[in-house]
Amino acid sequence: MHAIDDIISYLSQFILWMIISYDYAGIVLAMTIESACIPLPSEIIMTFSGFLVSKGTYTLMGVTLAGSVGNLLGSWIAYLIGRFGGRRFLEKFGKYIFGLHQELVKADRWFLKHGEITVFITRMLPLIRTFISLPAGISKMNFFKFSIYSFVGSIPWCFVLAYIGKGLGVHWRELSPYFHRFDFVVVIGLVIFMIWFKRINNLKNSKALHD
Repeated sequence: MHAIDDIISYLSQFILWMIISYDYAGIVLAMTIESACIPLPSEIIMTFSGFLVSKGTYTLMGVTLAGSVGNLLGSWIAYLIGRFGGRRFLEKFGKYIFGLHQELVKADRWFLKHGEITVFITRMLPLIRTFISLPAGISKMNFFKFSIYSFVGSIPWCFVLAYIGKGLGVHWRELSPYFHRFDFVVVIGLVIFMIWFKRINNLKNSKALHD
């Protein structure tokens, strides 16, 4: 447990240094790294950015846009690895390169089961959001559609975290122990959304067949 705490502490210091040193570009860079399947916690990146909004250093819309652009850039990297490396490459080397093999497998299953809309939905789901670009690339999803889904899906995640950080102000660090307690609520909400989405799709397809 202490080892994990130490790693998180080092990552936090790195993130803070990056944002303080490079302003909005630091947010873009940090979120690019996070979205390229390198475990740099977006929860820390965006809540700290929100804290700086509370100080008047940045604007809420500015950090939200910077975070979303970073997510898009990082997702392109992961998508291209998946597209040109293929599933066999990821199965063989993914656990060594990305370090979180189980999350990669989970993202792959989500994509295969639910299709392209998964790229949009899982952008609001902790952990798996980082890895969904890989199976999208493997499946050769349309790049333009992938980019739109990735960018638009990242906006609520970045905005909410930054807004929370802004509200907490100097107490933004106090939220970190509670992030994973929110995961269950997020998952339930996404399951409900996906059931609704699939039902609407089925109704549309049924109507199209009868027309």
